[in-house]
Amino acid sequence: MKRASVIQKETEQISTVEDLTGVFESIASTQVAKIKNKVQLSKEFFDLIWQRYSTIRIDPNSRITRRSTLKTNGRKVFVAISSEVGLSGDIDQRLAETMVHDYDPSTTDVIVLGSHGASQLRQLGVHYLRYFKVPPTEGYVDVSPIIKAISPYDKITVYYEEYVSLGVQGIKSMDLYSSIQAMSANSPQSDETITDKDTIFEPSLDAIAGVMEDAMLTLAFSQAILESNLAQDASRFNAMAVAKKRAWEIENYYKLDFHRAKRSESDRRLREILISIKRKKQSRQPK
Repeated sequence: MKRASVIQKETEQISTVEDLTGVFESIASTQVAKIKNKVQLSKEFFDLIWQRYSTIRIDPNSRITRRSTLKTNGRKVFVAISSEVGLSGDIDQRLAETMVHDYDPSTTDVIVLGSHGASQLRQLGVHYLRYFKVPPTEGYVDVSPIIKAISPYDKITVYYEEYVSLGVQGIKSMDLYSSIQAMSANSPQSDETITDKDTIFEPSLDAIAGVMEDAMLTLAFSQAILESNLAQDASRFNAMAVAKKRAWEIENYYKLDFHRAKRSESDRRLREILISIKRKKQSRQPK
């Protein structure tokens, strides 16, 4: 059995781990609340743009993107949105495994956001074409470098982590262009229609519509990043809660072990004292 002093030191170390996991759990909980608010604000902004966009197109769904005017490379691209750090359970691993299941390197390139996801893909033997850091979500989510990298592709599929609830997170994929139409389905529609026959557009109607389309594309991608961050923080909260509980269980085990060791040492010292007293008595007896 270990000495009581050694067990006490190990107990203190486990107690520190328990405190740290509690701090990370609290931070993750706070982040979940903040990002949920940003997701809602982003949706409201999309609704506002869509209302304006739908007024300048007779049939906005017939020209939701400018792919027809862009030169594409004839390939598809998978974009994996993961986390920059670990401590979030197995969610990035599940993301990578889901994407790899659909991946065909002969027709599809891979772009990954987040160093942890990049590491998971390397372990699965997947070569990714580009890597980006996950844009900070504290302020404006700048995805322009990523949009520029994926715009030449015929089809863009985004794999990201979905927040279902605080206790449940899933993996989701979406076609980026189709997602704009899906988002617009629940947006308020404008009854007004503005055309170039009765309105002067500067520089042109197509240019203004193009700017709005780019903004909606950026918002759709930013929403996926926010959703992914939300799921990661929820997963991190759960992972820290489990780690905290496990640390608490180990700490209690060490405390019991410590008391056993203390009793064992006390019993040993008592036996040594009794043996010493017995020997002294024996040495005083006449021969």
